[in-house]
Amino acid sequence: MKTSQRKQNRRSGDSSLSGNPLEIRVIGAKDRKRFNALMGQYHYLGEGRPAGDTMRMVAEIDGEWIGLLMWGSAAYCLKPRDAFIGWTTTQRAQRQKLVVQNRRFLLLTERGQHPNLASRILGAVIRDLPRLWFDAFGYEPLLAETFTDIEAYEGTCYKASGWRTLGKTKGYSRDRADFYVPNDRPKKLWVRELRKNATALLRAMELPQECRKGAQSDADGVLPLQKKMIESLHEALCKVPDPRARNRTFHIGSILTIVAMAIFSGHQNLVQIVRFADRLRNDQRKELGLPRFKPNSSYRKVPSYKVFYNILRKIDIDAFAQCLSHWLAEHSGTLPTALALDGKFIGNTVGIVCMVDHETGAPRAMTKASKKEGEGRDCEIKAGQRMIERESDLSNTLITADALHTQRRTAHAIVQRGGDFILQAKDNQKTVHNLAANLSKDLPPLLPVRRKPTDA
Repeated sequence: MKTSQRKQNRRSGDSSLSGNPLEIRVIGAKDRKRFNALMGQYHYLGEGRPAGDTMRMVAEIDGEWIGLLMWGSAAYCLKPRDAFIGWTTTQRAQRQKLVVQNRRFLLLTERGQHPNLASRILGAVIRDLPRLWFDAFGYEPLLAETFTDIEAYEGTCYKASGWRTLGKTKGYSRDRADFYVPNDRPKKLWVRELRKNATALLRAMELPQECRKGAQSDADGVLPLQKKMIESLHEALCKVPDPRARNRTFHIGSILTIVAMAIFSGHQNLVQIVRFADRLRNDQRKELGLPRFKPNSSYRKVPSYKVFYNILRKIDIDAFAQCLSHWLAEHSGTLPTALALDGKFIGNTVGIVCMVDHETGAPRAMTKASKKEGEGRDCEIKAGQRMIERESDLSNTLITADALHTQRRTAHAIVQRGGDFILQAKDNQKTVHNLAANLSKDLPPLLPVRRKPTDA
């Protein structure tokens, strides 16, 4: 920035900023034009575009603008960051908003004029960011990320204010929603936890109350099967007899594949299936053979609620089940695994605890146990928990167990490693049993229930 321009942004007569209180403020609409103009003129990347929940901040001393920051949504997929957090693909999609990105940072002072000013500003922002974000959007983020250009900046101010580097990016830029192109400009990736144990919270079974509103995504773009699996499932379901007239827009194989994947993803009713379909990316829609919006358009449309409703009412369920069962049998061993957790004892004193495959009975892991119930390190409950905690990855794995293993630590250990569980809840565990009963009693069926008319 030229000296004459910088002076216009400083109050006359204020010769020293060092030592004066530093304030961080979120700007409103009346200051946005000035903020955008300064960013556009003096930041080497320009003004920048808002992405998701966006916050513009100004750092002030005695009312003078000395620094500008813009925050927005995090990058969708960064291998070093995702490995650092340790979350699953579904967790990442659902909790993406809990990671925020520092998209722009600009100082409005001359280089060297105020030593350590950049790190002072960053330190103050990190302290205030969770509170300010909650006030603006109703949830607190847990992690911050940013990038620095390795050809122009060392990122010293980030290091000085407690950020850590996770290495370099591969140098790709998003060209469209589902396509990336090389830009030959790899950048250094930095992250900063916004509270203690932030990464553990991001992958935990339950989030703090103040973070939950930011984790209400339906896992956009995450499918339960790999591409080749989806193609083979689509091919199998194309063989289901179509009960509709010939003048149909959507092929039955495409519709039923969407239904099957939505159910595999845990969606429980027709409204959720329709929303799942709406979130499919355009490349995924193309792979499913969905039709174009217009003859010359590259964008694909998805079935409406009415299309799903009519096909599910008219379809031959037995034929659908037969095709799906045949496909499941063909892919046995390559689909998500189901493991049974159980203990076997001689005289209730000497035994082992195993996790075995539901289909084959082959053990996945085992450990010793000295007794079935009670306290102690080697009882079946504790032995089972230690065995699960030794597993590094339970993605696409369902673990079932009897009521003995219906324990908070057991469930938490499974979910932390990316797995799912089905645990029995008996009425001798009154809190868990009542909670499960209350949560399940009002779950809707797949299709809407036809209500009987009532008298006015």
